[in-house]
Amino acid sequence: MDMTLSPADATFQMEVREFLASNLPAHIRDGAARTPGVFVEPDIGIEWQRILHEKGWLAVHWPAENGGTGWTPTQRYLFDKECALAGAPSLSVLGLKLVGPVICRFGTPAQKAHFLPRILSGEDSWCQGYSEPGSGSDLASLKTRAVRDGETYQVNGSKIWTTHAQYANWIFALVRTDVEARPQSGISFLLVPMDQPGISVTPIITLAGDHEVNAVFFDDAVTAVENRIGNEGQGWTIAKFLLENERGGSCYAPRLLVALDRLTRQAAEVGSGVNGEMAHDRDFLLRLARLRLEAQALEVTELRILADITNGRPPGSQTSVTKLIASGLIQKIDTLGMDLHGYDGLQLPAERPLYGNGAPEPVGHRDAQITAASYLNSRAWTIFGGTDEVQKNIIAKTVLGL
Repeated sequence: MDMTLSPADATFQMEVREFLASNLPAHIRDGAARTPGVFVEPDIGIEWQRILHEKGWLAVHWPAENGGTGWTPTQRYLFDKECALAGAPSLSVLGLKLVGPVICRFGTPAQKAHFLPRILSGEDSWCQGYSEPGSGSDLASLKTRAVRDGETYQVNGSKIWTTHAQYANWIFALVRTDVEARPQSGISFLLVPMDQPGISVTPIITLAGDHEVNAVFFDDAVTAVENRIGNEGQGWTIAKFLLENERGGSCYAPRLLVALDRLTRQAAEVGSGVNGEMAHDRDFLLRLARLRLEAQALEVTELRILADITNGRPPGSQTSVTKLIASGLIQKIDTLGMDLHGYDGLQLPAERPLYGNGAPEPVGHRDAQITAASYLNSRAWTIFGGTDEVQKNIIAKTVLGL
């Protein structure tokens, strides 16, 4: 695999770098650095989304004919990498990367015309209704029902671990429309408006003290038949397409390497209590170097997948490999951060957000303030988007042929 950028890609990379240097506000960069969860809060997220939308650089995973950038896989990687290096926030993937591409692929012309512009503008905010109590990794066992009544569906059941449901005005949900069919064949993909009496949202506060996820309850909630994506019973096929987008096309390595750079800088500032700063601690430096090598190896794997996509081959099960490795690396990096900051890293302020004028004063080093929250939040990485066990089963069956 040739790792040398073409002249056109090198020019594109410089264009992205210069745009970020001129258009990424300092308060958004600071907010991203002070966010312990996966996605930034909507206040800075929507501001950054609108900046990218105005530039035409928002829907990087959509076809150009649907309002996407039309970038090559290499350009998408370079954009992600430069955003990571610049400290740009990770925007919520729920609309832009998950339901957006589903509507582009399976939606009707009317659905595309209505929903896609509203995703880009931020007028619609989305959450995902997949997991249920008792139906997480075994998603085909889901029990939320949708019964058709003329031109509407009546939805009853519940979803759990629903990220940012407290902000969303739409949910895309897998529901059972046929109880007689085999489990995968009886599932459909519905878009359901959240702002109605039949839907209630209950917060789930994580160990880190963050309100990222929720339980969502449907009690005779209603949505129009025209809000079904694809045919009845096609939900499982659409769900697999969505999950492949969620796990694939992602370049985890650049942000992991930036996180390691951040720990390296902090090590030069945080005392070890024994021999000056932690940058002089041999064991810490050895662990840091090992993680950097793992992250660099992951980056090569991601670039190989991008090369496959560029040559017309689907990402397939290789995405499970990157998801599995990245999840473990994120947790190891956050563990190293806890060890770096010692007792100061144990602080867990209840206030949110941890940026802006209302942020609490830190104990010790400023970055120590988010260390425990980041560590606790990253425990979820080996669960969401498919647990480690699910990824290993996929790899065993489809990659290793076991």
